[in-house]
Amino acid sequence: MTIRNHYPIGVFDSGLGGLTAVKELMRQLPHEDIVYFGDTARVPYGTKSQEAIIRFSHENAQFLLKHKVKMIVVACNSSSSFALESLRKTYPLPVVGVIVPGACKAVQMTTTQTVGVIATSATINSGEYERTIKGIDKNIRVINQACPLFVPLVEEGWFDNRVAQEAAKMYLKPLTRSQVDVLILGCTHYPLLKPAIQKIMGPKVYLVDSAREAANNVKELLDNIGIANVKNRRAQYQFFVSDKPQHFKKLAKRFLGYEINYITKV
Repeated sequence: MTIRNHYPIGVFDSGLGGLTAVKELMRQLPHEDIVYFGDTARVPYGTKSQEAIIRFSHENAQFLLKHKVKMIVVACNSSSSFALESLRKTYPLPVVGVIVPGACKAVQMTTTQTVGVIATSATINSGEYERTIKGIDKNIRVINQACPLFVPLVEEGWFDNRVAQEAAKMYLKPLTRSQVDVLILGCTHYPLLKPAIQKIMGPKVYLVDSAREAANNVKELLDNIGIANVKNRRAQYQFFVSDKPQHFKKLAKRFLGYEINYITKV
């Protein structure tokens, strides 16, 4: 497989959440084309089995490859937990996940040596964040908390209403009793709930956005392996979903800050 500098970056997620990574990629890499696929027909992945998540992830990657992408960004923590290595072994192009970049940032920022992780049930059950963090520093204590309602809340556009606030309060209560000074938002949907999460955790707790850290990793990797787009021109973006394009369009504006004109259902 030949990779060209001008080929787009491929990004996939179970739904809308990966747009947090796309927004950061747009900001850091304004000349890179992006092809995004949101598997909105099968969201959320976090409640699915490992086998299903791996199968969905390969199907998503195969779709992106049809668009001649030069890199695949797995902007889904559940897929990064279970399918990343399988994807890397199968496809002859760089595949970037969100777990390692987020874990590295958490280790860098903690002073109490206590890191919290909130994520989907699948990501928490995989243990990937804890393994990665302890692989960097075995002395760090990791406190995990599954938050299965957060993704449906975000997909419904309920970012800051009373339901979101009550759910956040319920899930985060155990973490507020600990010495956590860094909290990893271990799902790319969660940054949309950042105000509610920060309010409960308090201003002294640093929130790690795994999508933002992954975008930083993508920029470094493109430069290191020499496949960054060297053409100084305006980037082009394509958005695909597997269901409900109008709903996606409506909420995407909240993620990206502007309205997407064209979304294709596949």
